[in-house]
Amino acid sequence: MNQHPDTGQPSPLGATVVDGGVNFSLYSRVAAGVELLLFDREDDDVPAQVIAFHPESNRTYHYWHRMVPGIKAGQLYGFRVHGQTTVTYGARPDPEKVLLDPYGRGVVVPNGYSRDAASNPGDNSSTAMKSVVVDASDYDWEGDQPLRRPAAQTIIYEMHVGGFTRDSRSGVSPSKQGTYAGLIEKIPYLKELGITAVELLPVFQFDALDAPDGKKNYWGYAPISFFAPHAAYSSRQDPLGPVCEFRDMVKALHRAGIEVILDVVYNHTAEGNERGPTLSFRGIDRSTYYILHDDHYANYTGCGNTLNANHPIVRRMIVDSLRYWVREMHVDGFRFDLASILSRDSDGVPLPNPPVLWDIESDPQLAGTKLLAEAWDAAGLYQVGSFVGDAWREWNGRFRDDVRDFFRCQPGSVRRIADRIVGSPELYGHKLREPEQSVNFVTCHDGFTLNDLVSYNEKHNEANGEQNRDGCNDNRSWNCGVEGPTDDPEIERLRNRQIKNMLTVTMLSLGIPMITMGDEVRRTQNGNNNAYCQDNEISWFDWSLLEQHADIHRFVQVFCDQRVRRTTVHERERVTLVDLLCEANETWHGVKLNQPDWSDSSHCLALHAQLQSAEIYFHLILNAYWQPMEFELPPLDVGPWRRWIDTSLESPDDIVHQDCAPTVATNHYLAESHSVVMLISGGGLS
Repeated sequence: MNQHPDTGQPSPLGATVVDGGVNFSLYSRVAAGVELLLFDREDDDVPAQVIAFHPESNRTYHYWHRMVPGIKAGQLYGFRVHGQTTVTYGARPDPEKVLLDPYGRGVVVPNGYSRDAASNPGDNSSTAMKSVVVDASDYDWEGDQPLRRPAAQTIIYEMHVGGFTRDSRSGVSPSKQGTYAGLIEKIPYLKELGITAVELLPVFQFDALDAPDGKKNYWGYAPISFFAPHAAYSSRQDPLGPVCEFRDMVKALHRAGIEVILDVVYNHTAEGNERGPTLSFRGIDRSTYYILHDDHYANYTGCGNTLNANHPIVRRMIVDSLRYWVREMHVDGFRFDLASILSRDSDGVPLPNPPVLWDIESDPQLAGTKLLAEAWDAAGLYQVGSFVGDAWREWNGRFRDDVRDFFRCQPGSVRRIADRIVGSPELYGHKLREPEQSVNFVTCHDGFTLNDLVSYNEKHNEANGEQNRDGCNDNRSWNCGVEGPTDDPEIERLRNRQIKNMLTVTMLSLGIPMITMGDEVRRTQNGNNNAYCQDNEISWFDWSLLEQHADIHRFVQVFCDQRVRRTTVHERERVTLVDLLCEANETWHGVKLNQPDWSDSSHCLALHAQLQSAEIYFHLILNAYWQPMEFELPPLDVGPWRRWIDTSLESPDDIVHQDCAPTVATNHYLAESHSVVMLISGGGLS
């Protein structure tokens, strides 16, 4: 056993503050030597101190470790790894490159940061990102804990930390626009809107220069550290600022009753393919961290490389990262980008029981954490309805497609939307899972906004500089008669109605509803459906729209209030989707009672449901047809039908509070073209 006090310990990995100094530990199977570089400033040409890790005294198995006395939290550092080099692209270690610690809890980025310098031969000390020593225990949480809100009470708001407050009209202090602190200033808006969880686009430190020349990576799907919050989202300039400010944001959101879900990217890194920059993992042990095929990087992600997620070392890093964000940063859940990649083995073959996914699901420190999977990848693997495990919920891409198709009158869409509304039993019924297995959404960051979905037939991505070749061509959109903005009031009214239609189905369907930042005020990207590199007004929340589209904002606000109030009052024990559908006593109708039209040419449908335990009756009418349709109403013994929602009506009659819903005096209801109507009765309504 090594006795020298500077020898250090192999566990835990990363930089850990201990009595008298900091213990550093790094895994590298291929390293012949490791150097720890200590820097005074992020742009220093040379490190202030270079500390060698000796193979005889500072290595245990493949773990390189050393205790460095006299340093503390806030210290900047990096590694150099020495080992075998060849002329083959990507065959590292490269002892000239400053490398980030894979377990580093903080990152600083010099003003002159350069991907080119990390890609080309030569020392890159002054232009490289550096890791920061963080003392995770040095923060007063004031009793805060993850909220553990039931899934049945969850309404997700997918948002971008930077873009939410970058607009000068946000009312946020100029020094805090686009930051965690700026988001704190707008929490009253989120609380008033009524959402219960924010799903933040990637906040792990990412490489903003991983983008076409002259542009920035805005979305953040280019991670380079799985433990450090993105430094550019902090209003503070000190190295420890991002960690503290992120925690301040989480604590403030929790005080407002809002959960924090992180969009996490454990499928690739910003190091790209074999010609990409050496920033961290590639220079430490590329064959451990990445899937390689004949010395080339496998690309199941569409981003140049693929993490070797089921390798034992990478599996542990992913689980350790998740534990850290739950235990030390108090986040409530995670949405896994391209989660199906985590099911692939080192040869890229999908596994029936992927170890890393079961590690995540079965980890006791993650128990109760919300786990949301984007159950597909960029190489054609599509697992919606078949993703492994019991705890995972799924982004329901088929819900998105089928709702879009129905409201643009596509043949055969009536059967599909019926299944989506009742929790997609076609996809999830066999699992005997609760209805919240499905995360229901019509838009997300990737693709058209809700406004653009009803305003453009074609994508318009010219601003991305790729001749409009990038972005999805399968948008399933309808411009309502004119491509882009229009002054025609009839088209504008139709677009408003279509937006309310899709919001209504999203919020009423069984599952967890998700809306996208700005959809509640008709935010537009001018038809750009791939704004990943647009860190500008194209992507930012336009706060002037709050007044311009106050009717849509109010519609969402009332809906959120009514949905959360109903699920809270009628809180149920865990019940499967099949059980709930049996309890609901549902029947399908067309314009005539008990005569649903399931033909491919049908564009109308009605659902009658009775929740027996609460004595609530619902009658949902969907008329995607281009003409008004009169629907017969089922007779009731408990009282009259009342109109809760009619998307064809002007605000505030389009949606009312349920206890103020006006009576329907007849046994039929005229649903206008392209409209959704929701009638209610019972449940304590007078």
